[in-house]
Amino acid sequence: MKVLLFGITQDIVGSASLSIPVAKSSKLASVSDLKDFLGISYPELNNLSSLAVAVNKKYAKDEDSICNFDEIALIPPVSGG
Repeated sequence: MKVLLFGITQDIVGSASLSIPVAKSSKLASVSDLKDFLGISYPELNNLSSLAVAVNKKYAKDEDSICNFDEIALIPPVSGG
């Protein structure tokens, strides 16, 4: 499973994308499962005020299903003026 990272999520992970091996990603059935997994792997992600997830270029809810072939993106909170 490939996860695209933007903004501060990229800084936390240290890369523009993250590959999750099939052995682990096959156990991730929902967006919520993915967030939990990433929060354990990269605890600093838990400190973000919000974290949106897009699956196949559409914003997803925590209960939405995911699979190994989905394009997933983590979208951190954005500030500006």
